[in-house]
Amino acid sequence: MSNDLQGKVILGDIRRVSPTLPNDFFQTIVTSPPYFGHRNYSNSDNPAEIGQESEPSQYIQNLVDIFRALRPRLKPDGLLWLNLGDTYRDKSLLGIPWRVALALQEDGWILRSDIIWYKPNAMPSSVTDRPTTDHEYVFMLAASSHYYYDADAIREPHVTFSEHSRMRGGRNHFGKAGGTPEAGKNAGNSNLHDGRWDQAFNPKGRNKRTVWEIPLSKFRETHFAVFPEKLVETCILASTREQDFVLDPFTGSGTTGVVASRLSRKFVGVELVREYQIMAQRRINDACSQLDLFSLMPPLSLVNAAV
Repeated sequence: MSNDLQGKVILGDIRRVSPTLPNDFFQTIVTSPPYFGHRNYSNSDNPAEIGQESEPSQYIQNLVDIFRALRPRLKPDGLLWLNLGDTYRDKSLLGIPWRVALALQEDGWILRSDIIWYKPNAMPSSVTDRPTTDHEYVFMLAASSHYYYDADAIREPHVTFSEHSRMRGGRNHFGKAGGTPEAGKNAGNSNLHDGRWDQAFNPKGRNKRTVWEIPLSKFRETHFAVFPEKLVETCILASTREQDFVLDPFTGSGTTGVVASRLSRKFVGVELVREYQIMAQRRINDACSQLDLFSLMPPLSLVNAAV
């Protein structure tokens, strides 16, 4: 079964495809469903298309139903990463991402983290009566309390003792007993107050924060911004090992599959619109072919010697 699915983008509605997928199979789901009331990807008046529902409640329920059906397809220690943007209607922000996240929580998912994806190159807006939106949400949800998560794979550089530190006193605190005021937020931490700051910081970097600054990406075959590879990479590295299976039930242009292949993970996608299914499959095939060619290349020293 795994060989049949590996690298495939299945054409169809995930609500019909999910019963055909094997149980306890995928280590992680990384996906960005169509947002409520935004783009009509199939260019048709199809009310069944996710995102084209007439009411927010219908959209939320559809996503709850979809991820309920996919939960058994995850391994018991698997994770779901869900990216959602919000929608305005009659000048009112609907709060769709959080309404979906809380509905999933009510349906049995464990909401472990809310991540703010900050887009430094967000599209300009003509709006003048509110701030321009330059963020979206990514929710990390678990099917059970015992899930696989590799914090070391996505650690960030430490800031505290760098030139970017904004802590009062900066580097002058390092190694000094009592370097942090006893009434401060770290009161009682003996490592800090005995001057052993180095023991309080992981040598591999600090734990990943919940604000991810990642620019929008553009793919030449589409007329809209696509899932950034860096965002997908972070989710996959944190929740999978090499050769694990990754699922994207709303594959779109195929970015999740491209990144999964590059990271030596196996991928399965599902896409409703034939145009995008063809595009995604081609991108993933190309990515796999490039990796195969690279693996067949002789070591660099041999290449130079041949020249």
